[in-house]
Amino acid sequence: MGYQKGNLIYEGKAKRLFEVAGYPELVWQEFKDSMTAFNGAKKAELNDKGPLNRNICTTIFKYLKKKGIKSHWIQSPGTRDMITEKLKMIPLEVVVRNKAAGSLVKRLGIAEKKDLVPPLVEFFYKNDALGDPFINDEQALMLNTAKDLNEIQKLKSAAVRINAELKVFFGEMGLDLVDFKLEFGRNSNGELILADEISPDSCRLWDFKTGEVKDKDRFRKDLGNVIESYRDIENRIRTHWKELLP
Repeated sequence: MGYQKGNLIYEGKAKRLFEVAGYPELVWQEFKDSMTAFNGAKKAELNDKGPLNRNICTTIFKYLKKKGIKSHWIQSPGTRDMITEKLKMIPLEVVVRNKAAGSLVKRLGIAEKKDLVPPLVEFFYKNDALGDPFINDEQALMLNTAKDLNEIQKLKSAAVRINAELKVFFGEMGLDLVDFKLEFGRNSNGELILADEISPDSCRLWDFKTGEVKDKDRFRKDLGNVIESYRDIENRIRTHWKELLP
């Protein structure tokens, strides 16, 4: 089906959101070449970052759909665009950790690379002014980010299931899924739906053999070759999951 981009709704750090002409239940997402870190304190423009993330994210959503996990993805026209279902977003980042890295190491003094079995699921309150702070289940309820404890458990269960599928997806490509961020929204029926994006911007991915960082940490830590690493992930997808590429 041919969709047409409508008026701009919102511009974020990594994407622009537009109306879809004639389809009020849909949103047109445009992946930008912008790269940010530390809540926007560090910024850069990296050519081809938007199309690479769009392709990787589309492939992941299509893979999860095959596994019975619904997302907001509908279609991926053009080179950097994605048509998605319009959702009422839940202001929580649901983070799944398979190994200790990043803020977890700093907060708790856990040795980096320590295996976390079972995987750790954490909530972070989406609020730029507060720096997206870590919150517990009770605080999530207090802030009305989730309806009740049952919905909290649904978010955790969905995150664990997605993690299991993505470990296989990336593992087939020789990549270790260290941790990643998920976001969810509610559709018009109140159903919880996976949303936002899953890409090297929102995952930590290390090469199984070499330990080389293949994700946004290359930008955060000034490791260089950011786009080359993202393109390497896309190339691995072409080798192992070519049928799912847009």
